[in-house]
Amino acid sequence: MTNKVFFPQPVIQPLTPGKKSNITQAPGTTRDSFEQVLQKTLQAELKFSQHALQRLQSRNIELGEAEIARLKNAVGKAREKGARDSLILMDNLALVVSVKNNTVITAVDEQNLKENVFTNIDSAVIV
Repeated sequence: MTNKVFFPQPVIQPLTPGKKSNITQAPGTTRDSFEQVLQKTLQAELKFSQHALQRLQSRNIELGEAEIARLKNAVGKAREKGARDSLILMDNLALVVSVKNNTVITAVDEQNLKENVFTNIDSAVIV
């Protein structure tokens, strides 16, 4: 006689197209798609490239919590429109942001903004 206990394995049936799943969720809750969860996660953190950090420091540009929130909002708007690389104009500051990577690539202040050419962008957001 052995001391092993065997439990029958449940049978898992593949879903057939057009047939509703019998999986239920708690009342009052919503289920986000993978893409929605991924987008929320990406939007949560805005990163700054090393180049952008150097530009901010060398030009004495300080971004407070309010400015970061406005910047995140602008990146979110660009993402909603399908932008990949966007020029964001905020107050007297221009920032080039990789929307796809949620990363600020560079920052230019008002004194260095004149006669500047921004390349490799597909959109502009003015906040």
